[in-house]
Amino acid sequence: MSGGWFVTGTDTGVGKTLVSRLLLEALKRAGHSAAGMKPVASGCHVTAAGLRSDDALELMQASGTAADYADVNPYALASACAPHIAAREMGVEIRLERILESFQRLQQKSPWVVVEGVGGWSVPLGERLTMAEVARALGLPVILVVGLRLGCLNHALLTAEAIRRAGIPLAGWVTNHIDPAMTHVPENIATLAQKIEAPLLAQIPRQSATQPDATGAVFPVAEMIMRFN
Repeated sequence: MSGGWFVTGTDTGVGKTLVSRLLLEALKRAGHSAAGMKPVASGCHVTAAGLRSDDALELMQASGTAADYADVNPYALASACAPHIAAREMGVEIRLERILESFQRLQQKSPWVVVEGVGGWSVPLGERLTMAEVARALGLPVILVVGLRLGCLNHALLTAEAIRRAGIPLAGWVTNHIDPAMTHVPENIATLAQKIEAPLLAQIPRQSATQPDATGAVFPVAEMIMRFN
């Protein structure tokens, strides 16, 4: 049995890496070998080994499978800006073929791959390529991370509709309470539950500065595996 998920978000900074890591950890607890992937990453830092993404390194640490960094993060970009702009600054063209080749090598090492997108669902990666097209080519069901803050209803519903129109299964959605000032959180979640035709998989509470990993999120991995296999 094999598979995986593509993790997207309503925006940048909503917790895609956190959710991807938690999924990898849940797969390991369920006894499955899993690998993480961050095909495109902006804002990478310089190391002796080359540009490195903190997000990609976190996924590698959570993975149960050893993999080459170049396959986990085929496109490491220096500037902390939109990926197509960061790629242009470096004279790099982000190619779908290269991403798929890296993904296939990860699949050969691990039956389960969790892929984290960059930015939101439709972020451009070049003149023709978008993150949505990468997700479609990978063929993985999608998990949508909803950053709970003012405006999240519109962002979440538009993203869920775009995923539906792309013909890609939406495995479910996750809420992440990123704005401590947001009011009426339960009511917002209830509204999304009524309108998104996919299950609410987990609710990640607002994280404490002293307990940054106290998420309390539990993913129904077994149920998702059965549903999409």
